[in-house]
Amino acid sequence: MQKKLPLNPGEMLGMMGGGQLGRMFAIEAAYMGYHVTVLEPGERPPAAEVSLQHIAQTYLSEQGLDELAQQSAAVSTEFENVPAQALDRLAKNTFVAPPGSAVAIAQDRNAEKHFIESVARVPVAPHCQICSEEDIKKADDSLFPAILKTARLGYDGKGQVLVDNRDQLYAAFESLKRVDCILEKRLLLYKEVSVIVARSHSGQTATFPVCENRHRNGILAVTVMPARVKDEISDQARRYATQIVDALGYTGVLCVEFFVLQNGSIVANEMAPRPHNSGHATIDACWSNQFEQQLRCMTGQPLADTTQHTPAVMLNLLGDIWFDGEKLREPDWSAVLAIPGVKLHLYGKAQARKARKMGHITCLGHTLDEALSRAKEVAQILNLPEPQ
Repeated sequence: MQKKLPLNPGEMLGMMGGGQLGRMFAIEAAYMGYHVTVLEPGERPPAAEVSLQHIAQTYLSEQGLDELAQQSAAVSTEFENVPAQALDRLAKNTFVAPPGSAVAIAQDRNAEKHFIESVARVPVAPHCQICSEEDIKKADDSLFPAILKTARLGYDGKGQVLVDNRDQLYAAFESLKRVDCILEKRLLLYKEVSVIVARSHSGQTATFPVCENRHRNGILAVTVMPARVKDEISDQARRYATQIVDALGYTGVLCVEFFVLQNGSIVANEMAPRPHNSGHATIDACWSNQFEQQLRCMTGQPLADTTQHTPAVMLNLLGDIWFDGEKLREPDWSAVLAIPGVKLHLYGKAQARKARKMGHITCLGHTLDEALSRAKEVAQILNLPEPQ
């Protein structure tokens, strides 16, 4: 039987997934007096280290899901590829945020693009679905040059191939094992930005300041907060993100990634129905953070103030910095922590691997220039891409 909202401190909350986002949620929950049970297959996932209980079952295990629902007054998720049917099963016995219906849309890029453009009325890049050779034949010439993406499961640059013409499209479709794909026109980009938006069960919304993102090899490398774009672009991105969560009838935290084009317009790229890597600076730079908002949404508490109080630059820490050639070594944390305004966040992962997200550093400053200067010092010490 579902408990009545709001849920007060002392309640047990469930988390689908045991990675770093679940870990940061559990830490925030502990600050606010809540307890967390994590459902995640495998031993000692990062979130389990800071949670009260760990159910070591798969995401589709009926036993595990029923145990999580029985223990938890509300359940959320830390990654978008949790099976939507698992969330639907949980929702029969406990409050779930985000809803499985919204997660299902975000799991399929074709459905996602259709929803954002046709239902939320937010512009997206020209595109078409590619699910067969017939679709390739029908693809409009105006879409090239383009990028072919798998419709499902691709993230951090995986499942994506650049194509300049139809012949390359045929080859790319074959290389992706002929799974359902989406073809998107490559646009002339000025910047990539993102918006973290929260929506409560009563329909209250709040957005954090727009983040400016730079990627390396398809993985987020640097986030500058607030984004260095015109106010009207930031305002429009926040309005678009709100339109999307309202159209979804969403409850929870959602990230919308946008392209700012060279002509000054913006288009939505994709959405993630959870807290997001680009929102980690909110932990140190804002009056509240994305994980506190996630908790407030799922417990029915009022949303928090999202005002940014300190300029910030976030640097992702991949497992590469633990390696000297093929030899493992510990990064020089003492040199990093000697820099004023540096906040180190490690995710508790047992083994460093190249391209694996191991943590992040947020560099704060009285001004954005000062935060950038400190981030450049950190990047030089750790051999990271230099923030610009």
